[in-house]
Amino acid sequence: MKKIALALALAASVLSLNAQVKSVSQAKAAVDKAKEVSLNPKKAGNVNTWLKLGQSYLDAYNAPQGEAWVGASKQDLALVGVKPGTPEEVTIGGETYIKEVYPTCNYYFKNDVLNIIEVTSPVVDNPLGGAFEAFKEAYKVDTKKAKTADIAKAFETISQKYVDQGYNAYTFGDYAKASEYFENAANVSATAPSPAVDTNSFYNAALTAWMAKDYDKADRIFNFCLDEFKYSGNDGDVYAKLADIYEKTEQKDKVKAILERGFSEYPQSQAVLIGLINYYIVNNEDTSRLFQLLESAKQNEPNNASLWYVEGNVFKELGKVDEAVAAYRKCSEISPDYEYGYIGEGILWYNNAIDLQEKAANEMDDAKYEVLAKQFEESLKNCIKPFQTAFDLTKDNSLKVSIAEYLKNACYRFASEDESYKAAYDRYAKIVAEGRVD
Repeated sequence: MKKIALALALAASVLSLNAQVKSVSQAKAAVDKAKEVSLNPKKAGNVNTWLKLGQSYLDAYNAPQGEAWVGASKQDLALVGVKPGTPEEVTIGGETYIKEVYPTCNYYFKNDVLNIIEVTSPVVDNPLGGAFEAFKEAYKVDTKKAKTADIAKAFETISQKYVDQGYNAYTFGDYAKASEYFENAANVSATAPSPAVDTNSFYNAALTAWMAKDYDKADRIFNFCLDEFKYSGNDGDVYAKLADIYEKTEQKDKVKAILERGFSEYPQSQAVLIGLINYYIVNNEDTSRLFQLLESAKQNEPNNASLWYVEGNVFKELGKVDEAVAAYRKCSEISPDYEYGYIGEGILWYNNAIDLQEKAANEMDDAKYEVLAKQFEESLKNCIKPFQTAFDLTKDNSLKVSIAEYLKNACYRFASEDESYKAAYDRYAKIVAEGRVD
C-alpha cells in the first residue's frame, strides 16, 4: 500500500478500558427505548432526553467491539476476560497481521498487540451519525447551556471515533470510505460547541479522496482547508495536490496559478518546486519565472539562506550544475551552520557522478570512456567534503545516518587507493549498519 502523507501517519489510538461496555442486546434495547422517548413531544424539549439518546448510540457503537481496545496486548485482554479466537495470518497493505474472528467483530494483532478492531455486525446503522444528531439536538434545546461541556466532550469522542474508522478504512485500502469517515470527523469537530476544529481530518479527507481519484471532492476540501483555515498540509503539500488534480482534470489554467501561489508561500517545498519546473518545461514556458519568484522572496528576506538552497535545487532540476553549485555555496556562505546548503551540493555531485558512471558504462569508444570515467571520479570526490561538513553540523541523528549512506558509498570507491578513504568508509559503514551515531 502506498505510504500515506505525514499529516495522515498511521497511529494506534489507545482507548481507555471501558468497564461499562453493554452487551449487543442491551445496547440495541437502550437505543430503541431512547428513540421512543425522544419522539414524545413532552420530553423532546428536555436536554437529558437527547443526551441519553446520544449516549445510547455511542454505547451501540462500542458494544460489538467487546471489552477490547486498540493498543491492548494479549495479556491485557486475558486479564479482562477476552478469550482468544482462532488465529489466521492475513496480509493487509503489505503488512502481516494475526486476525481473530468473533461473532460481531474481527481483531487484528501485530506483535501480540491489538492494532485494528473491525466491526462486522453493528448494533444499529450509523451509530456515530445518530449520536451526533442527538447531541446536536441536546445543544439546541439546552437554552441555559448547562450541558455545553458534556456535549463538547461528546463531540470530541464522536470525532475521534470517526478518525479511528478513517484509519481502519485506509489500512484496508478503502480510500473512498476513509475519506467519508475523515470528513465526518472534521464536520463534527467544526460544529458548536466542539472545543476545536480538526484541520488534520479535513486534510485527511481530501488526501484520501485524492487517493481514491475522487478529484471533485478532493478539490473542494483542499480549497476549504486553504480558504477557511489557511491550512496547507505539510510544507505546502495542499498546493502540490491541487496542481495534480487540475492537471488530471485538464484544468490547465489553474495548474500554474496554484503552483505559483504555493511557491510564494513555501519556496522550500520540493513537491511544489518540482511541480512548477515540470509545468514550465512541459508547457514550453520560460523557466525564468521561477527565478523572478525567488528574487522577490530574496528581496523580502535577503539573509534567508534557504532561498539560495531552493535556487540551487531549481538549477539542479534544470541540469545546470555550475549554477546549482554556486547557489548552494552562496547558501553556505550566508549561513555556515545551515547544513542543507552542504547537503544540496553533496547530492548534486553524487547524482552527477551516478549519471556519468552510467554514460561511461554505455560508451564504446575507449577515449571517450576514459574522459567520462575521470569526470565520474572527480564528481564523486567533490561530494565528500560538503557531505562531511553537513554530517558534522547536523544534530539530527536520522539525517546523519542518511548522509553517512552517501559518504559510505563515495568513500568505498577510493578505499583501495588511500587509507584515509578506507578509514572513512569503515566509519560511515558502521553508522549505516547500526542506524545511529554514537
